[in-house]
This record gives sequence, structure tokens and C-alpha cells, in this order.
Amino acid sequence: MEVRQKLTPISLAGYFDHTQLKAYATEADFKILCEESAAYHFKMVAVNPAPVAMCKEFLKGTGVHVGAAVDFPLGQNAIEIKLQETIKSIEDGADEIDYVINIGALKEKNYDYLSREMDSIVSICRRHQVVSKVIFENCYLTEEEKRALCRIAMEIRPDYIKTSTGFGTGGATFEDVQLMLDEVQGRIRVKAAGGIRDLKTALRMIDMGVSRIGSTASVSIVEELKRAM
Repeated sequence: MEVRQKLTPISLAGYFDHTQLKAYATEADFKILCEESAAYHFKMVAVNPAPVAMCKEFLKGTGVHVGAAVDFPLGQNAIEIKLQETIKSIEDGADEIDYVINIGALKEKNYDYLSREMDSIVSICRRHQVVSKVIFENCYLTEEEKRALCRIAMEIRPDYIKTSTGFGTGGATFEDVQLMLDEVQGRIRVKAAGGIRDLKTALRMIDMGVSRIGSTASVSIVEELKRAM
């Protein structure tokens, strides 16, 4: 693959949001996550809101971002609660926000609601110079629902649209990534997440044009590249 020839372990690591979103994660788990992220130069650690401040402290001076997963993984809170969670996460030091859309509203074709939700959260992120990512959870969506959500995103312009939480019935697929890339035409970046556990899959996603990859297997993927060089 051409992309493999261009990537070094550090440049590959720069695509990764290294992830720890388990309900039973402890301080020791977050410390390991942050130590690995600093050592490998991952772009971000993805955590739930409660450990954001802790991770921010662990990562002080490393350049690694802290990302908060807002209303994760169901996306079923009211907009006002999502906004409070976003604001609190930013106050605690989050550099990036990944929030889950209200999937039920999309199923009902309540596009005004989804637009208001997205605009409210993205506006807060923009005001605080924080990166915004919108999680679609594609495994539950029809092709038309995915395209409709992309069209809303094209109006609001979050920094990223993202395939999945990794907690649904399926994760990132090449077909979904291509659909999202085609719909946003380079105007919004695409993050692939969920089920990306090997170098071959990661390289193909990068070759397609994704700008970020969310994974719990970030370390093993970078180590796989090292062995292949």
C-alpha cells in the first residue's frame, strides 16, 4: 500500500484517538491509557467526562489531547443535558468533544431537532476553540438516514463526523466511511471508530481519507507497523 510507505510509527499514531470508555475503568486504567498515549504520540485519549480532569493532569506537557465522550453511548439525553455535559467537560480540560446524536429523532425525521442539537454543541465547542465530533452510530441507520445527517452536518460544519461509538451492534465499515466522505466532499473531516483492531484495516481507512481513527487497539496497530518496516 502506498500509504504504508509514507507512514512512520509516529505519523500513524497521530491518527489515533486512544480509547478507554469502559464502565469499570479505574484510575490505574486511565493512567496506563495516558502513559501509552504520551509514549506513542497518539492524538487524543477518548474518555467519558468524569475522568477528563484526571487525564488532563496525567497528560500535562505531552501535547496529547483529552477528548470527552458526551451522552455516550446512547445519545438519548435532552439537548440541555448534553450542553451541560459539554460545558463541564470543557471546564475540566477537554480539548475535544465527541457527542452522540439523538438516534430516535433521526428515525422520526425530526431534522430540526437534530440541527438544533448539533448547532448548540458545535457552537459551544467553537466558542471555546475545542474540536467537535458528531457520532452517527451508523449500525442503526439506513443509508438515507446517514445521508440526511451528513446534509445537516454540512450546514452546521462540525470539525468531524464519526461512524460509531464502538458500543453498538457494529462499528466502522468501509462502505459507511466512503458514503460519509462522498457526502461531505472534504469540507468536514471523517473519523472511523469501532472494530478497527489491525494495521490493514487502519491503513485502508487512512488511504480512503479518514482523518482520525478511534480504537482500543492503537498500541498493537502501531507495533504492527514497526514490525512491518
